[in-house]
Amino acid sequence: MVRNSVAEILEKHVTFELECIDRMYLNAYVPSVQSGSGFVWFLRTQLGCRVPSTAMIAPQSRAFAEAFERFAHEQGVDLVTFKRGQRKDDVLQRYLAAFTGDEGVLFVGKAQEKASVFRTEKRTDAQGKKYPWIIRSTAMVNHYYVYLLDRDLGPLFLKFCTYFPYPAKLCLNGHEWLKRQLTRKRLRFEPLDNGIRACASPDRVQAIAAQFDAATIEAVFRKWLARLPHPFTPAQRAAGYRYQLSILQAEFALTQVLDRPATGRAFFEEVIRENLDLGRPDQVQLIFDRRVIRTTPGRFRTRVITEGVTPSLHVDYKASRIKQYHKEGQALRTETTINNTYDFQIGRSLSNLPALRELGFAANRRLLRVQTLSHDCLIGDDRFQAVIGPVVVNGQRAAGLRFGDRRALALLHAVCLFAGPPTGFRQRDVRAHVAALQGRSLTEYGPGALSYDLRRLRLHQLIERIPKTHRYRVTATGLRTALFFVRLYARALRPALAWDGVPPASRAGHAAYQRLEHAMDAYLTEVHLAA
Repeated sequence: MVRNSVAEILEKHVTFELECIDRMYLNAYVPSVQSGSGFVWFLRTQLGCRVPSTAMIAPQSRAFAEAFERFAHEQGVDLVTFKRGQRKDDVLQRYLAAFTGDEGVLFVGKAQEKASVFRTEKRTDAQGKKYPWIIRSTAMVNHYYVYLLDRDLGPLFLKFCTYFPYPAKLCLNGHEWLKRQLTRKRLRFEPLDNGIRACASPDRVQAIAAQFDAATIEAVFRKWLARLPHPFTPAQRAAGYRYQLSILQAEFALTQVLDRPATGRAFFEEVIRENLDLGRPDQVQLIFDRRVIRTTPGRFRTRVITEGVTPSLHVDYKASRIKQYHKEGQALRTETTINNTYDFQIGRSLSNLPALRELGFAANRRLLRVQTLSHDCLIGDDRFQAVIGPVVVNGQRAAGLRFGDRRALALLHAVCLFAGPPTGFRQRDVRAHVAALQGRSLTEYGPGALSYDLRRLRLHQLIERIPKTHRYRVTATGLRTALFFVRLYARALRPALAWDGVPPASRAGHAAYQRLEHAMDAYLTEVHLAA
């Protein structure tokens, strides 16, 4: 059976492609009251409390909760108490289907959830006198969800905690915003659940999607915050107690619509078989463009999840994740979800959205690039002969990297390992890896030996020196060549050498050996490594 390679599928069978911010979950908070000292200052300056106590803020918290009850009644919408385990999105879809306007409140939801709150703790000083002390704690408190349909952003919700300091959450979707922009500009398109399936002007649609930015999100948040119950009085807001937005979770989606469902299924069959090791730290480093060392905290793994008959690929990096799946049997969806911006040394402020957008979309592309090279890493006979033979460059001679040689394979493994960081790698970064792959100690494999080996890689154009530094980076040709050598040895030569070239003497053993040979021939044809 002839199979399309990953590169062929992405090059020849993608009919429409779109990069767009998908779901975003944002935290709304008042910076000056996030600490105990800020809370005490609020009590003294805004409520006139000489002795700080959380009891002083209770009336304002009760009034805020009661305001949501009145708001639901005044708006003529239902106040829904969510049941334990109930999917809130299912409730939203029912109300959304029954709503006839272009903008408004759909319903108000209520649920008890855990929240970080302030509590008053009694402490005792050195003289035995008790005094109150404000501490952070957790409690199960009422939260109110206001589900909205916005004219520009579509369905969204704001969730408010009714205990001080009244944190809020905003959830929205960039694809919904894009659909409304296309409708407003009268650009014809075919919708996909949470995406776009086709349109007459792909370049223009992509340009519009790129316009979804922090200013758009900020404007929608301020618009609805002015219409909903607010925990702080106008005087308190004038004194500077105003909400700011930060990013809790952001999804960056690449949607590639395929010409037919069988193509998407073929893609996953190839990718899942070839890339089950993408969750290894070295592979995740290649995708996320972050250096991962032995002491790097976090989770690194690959999972293949099958729901029904549709598989999905999950690659975890610390608190973030890339998910890849076949969407509705029509499109390949690659999503990078960033759950903690500090994993990438980027702040949580909404103003950092451009940097996160660049990182998220680049991670999607890197995953596809790794999958493409990993599956289809053929290099041609000329390149193969050039690598295994000696080379002379500007009068400098370097020995070849003989196929099957342990030292050469160790070097090529290192090339795969350090192909990701744009800042490159240093000699000391790779020495321990190359030594371990050869089964040698660092004493046996000294800096001089590594310098000789790096010179071989450089003259064979597998790596290049970064100008004005002592660092190297892997070339595109180097990564493809290294993948070819490493995989060919691991999948063809090493299994064959396990038989020592001598078939078993018995008739049954000889027949089994023949079946193995036929299976190996079929396998090499399947993975595009046959002669």
